[in-house]
Amino acid sequence: MALREQDLKNLNNASSSNQKMSLLEKVSYGLGDTGSNLIYTVITTYLTFYFTDVYGLGAAAVGTLMLVARFVDMIDSPIFGVLIDKTNTRWGKSRPWILWSSVPFTIVAILLFMGPDLSASGKLAYAYFFYIAANVLYAAVNNPLTTMLPSMSSDVQERTVANVFRMFGGQVGGLIVNLSLLPLVAYFGAGNQQKGFFYAMTLFSVIGLILFFVTFFNTKERVQDVSGGESLPIKESLKAIKGNRPWIAVLLLGIVFFMLYIMKVSAGIYYLTYNINKPEIISTVNTLSMCSLVGILAVPFLSKKFSKVLLINTGIAINIVGQLIILMAGANVSMIIAGTIIGSIGMGLPAGLLFTLMADTVDYGEWKSGVRAQGIIVSAAGIGIKFGSGLGGAIPAWLLAAGGYVANQKQTATALHMITLNYIWLPIIFSILSILIMAFLYKWEKPHHEIVAELEARRAQR
Repeated sequence: MALREQDLKNLNNASSSNQKMSLLEKVSYGLGDTGSNLIYTVITTYLTFYFTDVYGLGAAAVGTLMLVARFVDMIDSPIFGVLIDKTNTRWGKSRPWILWSSVPFTIVAILLFMGPDLSASGKLAYAYFFYIAANVLYAAVNNPLTTMLPSMSSDVQERTVANVFRMFGGQVGGLIVNLSLLPLVAYFGAGNQQKGFFYAMTLFSVIGLILFFVTFFNTKERVQDVSGGESLPIKESLKAIKGNRPWIAVLLLGIVFFMLYIMKVSAGIYYLTYNINKPEIISTVNTLSMCSLVGILAVPFLSKKFSKVLLINTGIAINIVGQLIILMAGANVSMIIAGTIIGSIGMGLPAGLLFTLMADTVDYGEWKSGVRAQGIIVSAAGIGIKFGSGLGGAIPAWLLAAGGYVANQKQTATALHMITLNYIWLPIIFSILSILIMAFLYKWEKPHHEIVAELEARRAQR
């Protein structure tokens, strides 16, 4: 028998009061991403330089390595998603993976920068093994941070706030690395970059490991599926995806949003260097991109009054305005800075909500199918993020090559056009596509709070 509307409201209010997270839990959840980024930002931002200029690998070989690792990376997320869904411990489904994987991840990250003296082929084999292992173990540690969010609370606002703590923590971790890594390399290495990178990575890894433990011990998975926490067969988990239209929309949004984000980040140095001849402002512009924190921090306040769809589309529209200001600025540094700040603040809104949307689709999948499979749903959606990130890095390189780009030379008009396409116009096009996805594909059959209330009623009747 269907529950009356007032009964649903009463159940929703009662369950929400039991789904509150303490400030300590939210901070601890965010520190998990701080730990992840203390380690992984070093890998994503500085490893290419380390491999080519410190460890002595050829650039072409490094490029192939990065491509191979990206394909592996797209496979490991759904595998871990399935494993998480099949996990059943007293700590929950996701949290134990943080405990089990954090120590191997930090050890492999340190060994990645150890730089043993081997033959050329030995060095390449060493790089392949430890880089791919680091990516796989990063997924084993970081994916549970996403999959545990829908299990920490059924309260939509609590999830949103917790996700903001996570995004803020991740940004802080990346900022610390970008501000301190090279000075630490110089300090520890005293002229020996190999030694400096090894000890700097050891320091970040140890701190990251401590933060992983803080996350594990201070968080809790409260929401259980209707199976009572039993492990799910793969075939059963996939039922939560079938007919899950919001999940499809979030998958597509992840692809498009990260394409535009990575594309803009990777193309910025070329635009500032060659199109406007202002390489001296690269550091300033990159630092100001951290203004996305303003948008991220505004999410928990704005989400109380406005829908997630409206906030995401508004943020992306603000980013378009920032892009147009940069386009019109020419070589005007003040306008470029203004456009960067405005666009970054706008990008903070969707960045602060994307993982919350993933968590919400777990509820929809359970309501639609009767199966709560947060591992496979969130991890499979994460493939979109990795695929989008990969294309966002590859497309600019392909277009630069097509335009005849030559490094450290005056560029042709065609090459400059391709740089502008990468930095200005394609991010605008993908921004518009993101808005269309949210406006026309992200559709629910009934309001999310009603779905959550019905799920709580089902659990209460078990």
